[in-house]
Amino acid sequence: MTAVTSFWSARGILTGTALALVLSACAEPEVILRGERLDLRDDSVTVVSNETRAIALPATRNNASWPQGPGVEGLRPTHPALAAAPRAIWATSIGDGDSRRQRITATPVVGDGRIYTLDSGAKVSAVSPTGALQWQSELLPASDSSGQATGGGLAYDGGVLYVSSGYGVLTALDAASGATIWRQELEATGSGQPTVRDGLVYLVAGDDTGWAVHAKDGRIAWQVQATPSPSNILGAPAPAVTSDLAIFAFGSGDLTATFRKGGLRRWNASVAGKRIGRTISRISDVTGAPVVSGNRMYVGNQSGRTAAFDLGSGDRLWTAPHGAVDPVWAVSGNVFLISDLGQLVRLDADSGAAVWATDLPGYLKDKPRKRGAVVAHHGPVLAGGQVVVASNDGLLRFFSPESGALLRSVAVPGGASTAPVVANGTLYVVSTKGQLHAFR
Repeated sequence: MTAVTSFWSARGILTGTALALVLSACAEPEVILRGERLDLRDDSVTVVSNETRAIALPATRNNASWPQGPGVEGLRPTHPALAAAPRAIWATSIGDGDSRRQRITATPVVGDGRIYTLDSGAKVSAVSPTGALQWQSELLPASDSSGQATGGGLAYDGGVLYVSSGYGVLTALDAASGATIWRQELEATGSGQPTVRDGLVYLVAGDDTGWAVHAKDGRIAWQVQATPSPSNILGAPAPAVTSDLAIFAFGSGDLTATFRKGGLRRWNASVAGKRIGRTISRISDVTGAPVVSGNRMYVGNQSGRTAAFDLGSGDRLWTAPHGAVDPVWAVSGNVFLISDLGQLVRLDADSGAAVWATDLPGYLKDKPRKRGAVVAHHGPVLAGGQVVVASNDGLLRFFSPESGALLRSVAVPGGASTAPVVANGTLYVVSTKGQLHAFR
């Protein structure tokens, strides 16, 4: 027998033996374990066992203003008064609406008896509580053309309106007349919302630089730098400001707390984690801007995570597997948010556990073989004992804070492009068509 013949003979014996072992193993009965089968790496869907739980809401109050974003405690209304079933009372054009290349990102602010808006270009409007247009100011830089940038934010403080724009300019306007007081070049896009406190204006520019600017003249007080991120959501998160800290959230998911007057770093943190199985979760941008409540801060990202942090140390207290597409609403030991999966979610503020989650509409057109654009939801806001969500499918929706049940809906022609705000018992929201709508 040759060496080659011996090799193949031996291989045939081994193959036959292996086949016999396989057949023997197949003859044994398969043990099927009981219980639900779960993919070890699949957290693309978070299952919530909905629970109806009582909540002791603070009494409603008729607030006269809504001057800034909801991140600063004391400036945001805790529970503004609003009728149970508000009706549309007027609508006023405020400029250009949403288009393929431009979007309205600025939530209205209310102060000094006026509602202020920013369209998808760079036009600022002041509207009276009766819907009358009082003044408009075009903030398009002389060196740029219309349509080259979009986005921006608004903040009102002490008779001055502060406007950031996608053209990279922060502008202070006289709130009564619209006249320009000063302008500050940001050297990057300024599509986020500013925050104002005690003579300083805070802003995230270019998604990786935190600015502090003197409110009286626009001169730079200090800056703080973060890690750049290659992909972000339009509209940077508004900084949260406390009695001693200014907290910035960046496109990379990083959080930086600085002493608010001098800019010295106090602590750094991040909203870590992402939702496996969803391409959009690669975007780590903080879309749920920091919201301060007591000695805690709540912040969420686009990638399926919302977290609570201790204000003093920056230590993470808990992380919930629900992203936040807008700032959360923290009240009475609860946190309400619109998640990255298109759900309205109520979390327990102590543990981050979900009390309930209510599905919101997912697509503008949902056919078996063709789906339209994803429905954009804005908010939530607690007002009049209900949780309010504004959506671009043409509806304002009102939910029970106890159970998450849909109570009623109100039509918004063209659909909403911003979160709602409430002042003097009236709800205001800007539509995708560039109209300010009032409901009472």
